[in-house]
Amino acid sequence: MKEISRIVEVFEQVDFSQRKAALATVVWVEGSSYRRPGARMLITDDGRWEGAISGGCLEGDALRKARQVMLDGQPIVVTYDTMDDGANSFGVGLGCNGIIDVLIEPIEAGSPQNPITLLKEFTQKRDVRALATVLKSDDLTGLVPGNRFMLTEETTESIPDWLYDDMQRVFSTGKPLTRSYSVLSGNAELFIERIDPGIELVIFGAGYDVIPVAKLARELGWQVTVTDDCIAHLSPKRFPAATCVLYADRQAVIDQLTITNRTATVLMSHNFNYDKAVLEKLLATDVPYIGILGPRKRFDKMQAEFVKDGLVFSKSSLNRVHAPIGLDLGAETPDEIALAIMAEIKAFFTKGAAGFLKNKSGPIHERLSGNSLNHGRQTMVDSDPMSLDTAV
Repeated sequence: MKEISRIVEVFEQVDFSQRKAALATVVWVEGSSYRRPGARMLITDDGRWEGAISGGCLEGDALRKARQVMLDGQPIVVTYDTMDDGANSFGVGLGCNGIIDVLIEPIEAGSPQNPITLLKEFTQKRDVRALATVLKSDDLTGLVPGNRFMLTEETTESIPDWLYDDMQRVFSTGKPLTRSYSVLSGNAELFIERIDPGIELVIFGAGYDVIPVAKLARELGWQVTVTDDCIAHLSPKRFPAATCVLYADRQAVIDQLTITNRTATVLMSHNFNYDKAVLEKLLATDVPYIGILGPRKRFDKMQAEFVKDGLVFSKSSLNRVHAPIGLDLGAETPDEIALAIMAEIKAFFTKGAAGFLKNKSGPIHERLSGNSLNHGRQTMVDSDPMSLDTAV
């Protein structure tokens, strides 16, 4: 989310009466690479770029190819083979041991096919969406490279039947795929990805140790709300990184928040009664993650008082509570504790094991479905026609 927001911000600063631009997107990875499918880089013809498609080894060549794309006005898919350090043409040892396909497409600021327009809409609405991009196509398909289809929870009518199931699968699982389809009498190759708005962190409490948590979360591109029922703690100067600073009574604070399946809540007030009151409210919502700072016995005491008050919560509800919060990093200082908290929340939402990578068998990242454009194809066949009117 942070990278997309920054690309949109930089794009809007470009003077297109003087400059040209292109967008590079990773659409396939076989083996290992620093960036995964969906990584983007905005390039302008004065040699500047924002974002990244690798750890720095591919950007120079992508910049050169992007200049040609800007001149020709036609998108291309470039394959980078980093499997053999001695055989690559970049003059450096890449060491990635992977094959990477990158779509490089020209950007026309006023064009309805401008992909930055879709990314800007995404940053404003902050909704989950699946995006399908045509990479290559035969003339008979009626598709043009760069055509896009978008699927959200509200929008499905523009998706052709032959594509809908795959887009729905990517929307549900978050796993991108690159695939060849038979459309009418021709073939089209599409890249389907899900773009997410990122995690929405709500911190209850506004003590000094909340400051590094809010700052680190914003550095990661998360939305951050800091709330407390003590207005003296909520000076905006203390939390310049926060998206929202909210004063609210502990009994009504939940009514002023929007809870989604990407919301993480953290109780850090150091006030037992405040945290207990907020926890009671949170357990009545569908928030997927609740973290409590402090020792385990603090949460145990809260549960005992709930029972005393006649409050009963199911085991599944209580399992949403992470107490003590954070991964076991040996953290001591507020900044280290913030790192442990952020790491656990990230691992929770990505379903990561949060262990040492050296102890993990197999690849670091889960392998993609489908096939690389230049390294074998899997064809999905459907005879239904499609109209160009459906292309986003």
